[in-house]
Amino acid sequence: MNNQIGIGLQMYTLREELNRDFRGTLRKVAEIGYEGVEFAGYGQLEAGELKSLLDELKLKAIGSHVSLPSIRSRLAEEVAFVKAIGGQYMICPSIPMEMRHSAAPWKNLFSELEEAGRLVREAGLTFGYHNHAFEFEFEVEGRFVFDALLGTTSPEHVVAEMDACWVHVGGQDPIAYLHQYGGRIPLIHLKDYGPVEAGGKDTVELGKGEQDLHAIIQAASAADVQWLIVEQDRCQNAPLQSVSDSYSWLRQVLGE
Repeated sequence: MNNQIGIGLQMYTLREELNRDFRGTLRKVAEIGYEGVEFAGYGQLEAGELKSLLDELKLKAIGSHVSLPSIRSRLAEEVAFVKAIGGQYMICPSIPMEMRHSAAPWKNLFSELEEAGRLVREAGLTFGYHNHAFEFEFEVEGRFVFDALLGTTSPEHVVAEMDACWVHVGGQDPIAYLHQYGGRIPLIHLKDYGPVEAGGKDTVELGKGEQDLHAIIQAASAADVQWLIVEQDRCQNAPLQSVSDSYSWLRQVLGE
């Protein structure tokens, strides 16, 4: 097991809490024990304010999710903010629905991401793409979109933040992808998926669903993943309790 692998939290999980009290919510995340945080918005804090708060709480800024429109229109400003808070990764979190259903928009996007990744790398950061399930439901020239993206772009300019849950929901094996693309997936969104009391299936706390998380974590360590990032899209319990429970489960699995 890679003892250097970090435990982080995607702050989108706590979006409602952040809207009410951004600083206080970050403080609670630090109290739970998380080493790092990945942002999806900054609560209207300036970069210097946020960096001071992170330093006070001894939290590492892993990086940020930055929307495709922002990547297109204000890449330099977004890069500067991530650098100023001490982050390393800038991740495109998704793409609009209308771009997902045919090969041409995907091919154009691959070129666009490659160029954005080149600029981000020149600035000293790492650029990546975060998958959902639809990248395993559509194909580009006989390959799933996820594979076509990594096969078309260069490893120096575009990495993957693999959401292991949505690989699974897309009908594929996240462990096989970790083996295949070892070294190209520095970040994993670690989440579980299974039945919920309200009926149907949804994201659940780590260890409560149907994913073989132990095997995913072992494969992640072998694939040189740097951060396991807890994320729960929807929480059936209070979100802060959910991320606390998932953190405790993950620490136990990692033997820390």
